[in-house]
Amino acid sequence: MRFELFAPRNTWKEAIETAVFAEEAGFDAFAYPEIAHDPFIPLAMASTRTSRISLRTAIAVAFARSPMNTANLAWDLHAESNGRFVLGLGTQVQAHVEKRFSGTWTKPRSQLREYVQAIRAIHRAWEKKEKLRFVGEHYRFTLMTPEFSPTPTGRAPVPIYTAAVRPGMIELAGEVA
Repeated sequence: MRFELFAPRNTWKEAIETAVFAEEAGFDAFAYPEIAHDPFIPLAMASTRTSRISLRTAIAVAFARSPMNTANLAWDLHAESNGRFVLGLGTQVQAHVEKRFSGTWTKPRSQLREYVQAIRAIHRAWEKKEKLRFVGEHYRFTLMTPEFSPTPTGRAPVPIYTAAVRPGMIELAGEVA
């Protein structure tokens, strides 16, 4: 059984202190949500003060960012934390995606499937020096030049979790996460 400490909405300093506490208390992971704050920065900071626990977004709002931006954030956090980062993604709800983030909401289930697949394709291109070729209904990634490719890490791929509220999304989580 894994034990994970979920951070409340707080300052970066408090988030780091909570992550350190979680590690010292024997938790397996520290999770930070995207509610009032971006989750990636506190996790990056926590990675410099912890050495064992997993660090996870719980969740990051997928449709607020391009899969390329998320792939880059996840790659760097995974590399810099020595493979301890876990990417948790969710769709949020239509009103927030469209009105708060000015994003596109079409078919959230197939869009999230492609989002995860695109991140994995981007990471493979970086790790294995493959040509980037991902073309789907919602996303298209076909350009990756060497100067924009990070150095391969030799690590296992970044684990990806997806939020799952309704039956269709639960099925999707089982399929791609």
